[in-house]
Amino acid sequence: MTVIVGLVHKGRVHLGGDAAGVAGYQLTIRRDPKVFTNGPYALGFTTSFRMGQLLHHAFKAPHPEGDLSAFMVTTFVDALRTCLKDGGWATKEAEQERAGTFLVGIHGRLFSIDSDYQVGEPADQYAAVGCGDELALGALHATSALGMKPRDRLSAALAAATHHSAGVSGPYTFATTPKSD
Repeated sequence: MTVIVGLVHKGRVHLGGDAAGVAGYQLTIRRDPKVFTNGPYALGFTTSFRMGQLLHHAFKAPHPEGDLSAFMVTTFVDALRTCLKDGGWATKEAEQERAGTFLVGIHGRLFSIDSDYQVGEPADQYAAVGCGDELALGALHATSALGMKPRDRLSAALAAATHHSAGVSGPYTFATTPKSD
């Protein structure tokens, strides 16, 4: 249970995430962040803290080259699959590999990676994943024309999800990509 929010603003991707670790009715506030940078990437995960630990500490994120959409769908996902398999986290059901869900920011673009390794890029230039995603998306939409700073928009989205979802809790962490070229 979680919420990760992201948006693109002036050539940078900004991510925010909560700190809830939820198992049934038990809530643990985790110190290890759900959003972080790895090289030029900003990443924020849901699904499993183990997957997040691998993304943060073991994933050797390849340097982007060429068409960024094609790169993410092929080279990035191939490296991701290898990392998750090597880390003992990826699963296989009915001959299909499964992973988790997370957001990735790189070169001023925001992508979502789904559990089937599908790569999406939101036309709205903002996204949210996790159990509080719909609540956060509403806040991101409502604040899109208000001229707010990125951290303030992310904080508003995280606060909305925290207020209305039992699976989301502060404190919040944030990560931002370097300025794109």
